[in-house]
Amino acid sequence: METVVASQPMIKVAAICGSLRKASNNRGLIRTALELTKESINGIEMEYVDISPLPILNTDLLVDGKLPPAVEAFRQKILQSDSILFASPEYNYSLTGPLKNALDWGSLSPNVWADKAAAIVSAGGGFGGARSHYHLRQVGVFLDLHFINKPEFYLNAFEPPAKFDSDGNLIDEASKEKMKLVLVALQAFTLRLQPKN
Repeated sequence: METVVASQPMIKVAAICGSLRKASNNRGLIRTALELTKESINGIEMEYVDISPLPILNTDLLVDGKLPPAVEAFRQKILQSDSILFASPEYNYSLTGPLKNALDWGSLSPNVWADKAAAIVSAGGGFGGARSHYHLRQVGVFLDLHFINKPEFYLNAFEPPAKFDSDGNLIDEASKEKMKLVLVALQAFTLRLQPKN
């Protein structure tokens, strides 16, 4: 008698970093998430979506109803995803300008963020970027993003032991395990939000 093994449904996750610096610790969190989805978490296909090519939001850039090519490419990647992983550094108790710009471009009609599951991770000093989570969640309410509630991931990057190397790569094993919990929760919530077939 053959055993039938149900395969885990595959979800597509767009990973977005609010920092444009290549050696950013927050970008390092995204790299870790990408590695984890390839090595130890089944059912997640994750793609890093670069927001640096996006022009500053200016609706005068719409010509004959068409968006600039970089914006359209970005919007298509978000549309093709089932959920979003944000790495959101905290700048002045808030999210970064580049991240807010990406959110605004995506919110133009039709809103590409609507009804997607999302999770936020961050690294920084003090509260580890936690205050940016609050602001991003509030923006997400208007955009119809649905954030996981737990676990929360905000990492004090400067508290011993070392969490990152000089290139911004996450080296702390306990933090990698916590990241894995975030990804599993995002996966479960994404599947819960999807319509039943």
